[in-house]
Amino acid sequence: MLGLFFGILGKGLFLAGMQQQLSIAVGILMIIFVLVPERILAKYNFSKPIFKLISKVKSHLGNQFKRKSPDALFTIGLLNGFLPCGMVYAALFGAIAMQSEILGVSYMLLFGLGTIPMMSAVVLISNFLTVPVRNKIQKLIPVFVILIGCLFIIRGMGLDIPYISPKTLSLIVQANPDCHN
Repeated sequence: MLGLFFGILGKGLFLAGMQQQLSIAVGILMIIFVLVPERILAKYNFSKPIFKLISKVKSHLGNQFKRKSPDALFTIGLLNGFLPCGMVYAALFGAIAMQSEILGVSYMLLFGLGTIPMMSAVVLISNFLTVPVRNKIQKLIPVFVILIGCLFIIRGMGLDIPYISPKTLSLIVQANPDCHN
């Protein structure tokens, strides 16, 4: 459902000609959130309005875990997508980039299927990792966030690099179309 919503949003942004600017803005925000010290960001609590909604989702999710019915399992799966998760948020930006409802749904479905082996591997491997190794991995996460932020910026710049930074997208609807009778 999130893939459908963000696919529709991406199609709207594509038709409005805003997708590349959004890509640049998201990349800049990702980099800022890594580079700006947490004590400064704590002064501006951006998540406070959203926290109430997340608390309601968690509460409802907890109630569904107590039930064992098929509709409860469906609700758990649905609500799980609304819990805070950086990987899901990154995937939702990918769904926006698909510029289509069907492609957005497909992207999120494949993302979900792709997480099954990875999350299983993380659980298995984490049993063998020592605390120092886990700490090193934690220190690498901001580096990867900055790299992905740079990729978003490069993608939005329209540098005509295949698969990485496509040319500036032109709209189908134009103010002065070249029409020949």
